[in-house]
Amino acid sequence: MSTINRKAIRNRVHTRIRKKLAGTAERPRLAVSFSNQHVYAQVIDDTKGVTLCAACTKNLDLKKANQETAAKVGTLVAERALAAGITEVVFDRGGFLYHGKVKSLADAAREAGLKF
Repeated sequence: MSTINRKAIRNRVHTRIRKKLAGTAERPRLAVSFSNQHVYAQVIDDTKGVTLCAACTKNLDLKKANQETAAKVGTLVAERALAAGITEVVFDRGGFLYHGKVKSLADAAREAGLKF
């Protein structure tokens, strides 16, 4: 019987998601990722392979990866995207379930003005 490797399962799901969506110049991709201590969000143009703007809990001097900090990162990345002239994005949840930190980051980004 094989053991369950959660990281491998998440990577397979993320690969399946990335087959279907890509960020363009008109609608870049908002990618989220998490470590044990930090929350990261990037707005990426996949046609050029360039990160247009990013935000993480390191910018906010926080060392927790919970729903409140994810919401703060979502607000910060939305403000930076709007300052760069980006209003619409494609949301890439990175293989994570749309629940908890992912949902709070997405909701905060929507409330701050991003459309997806």
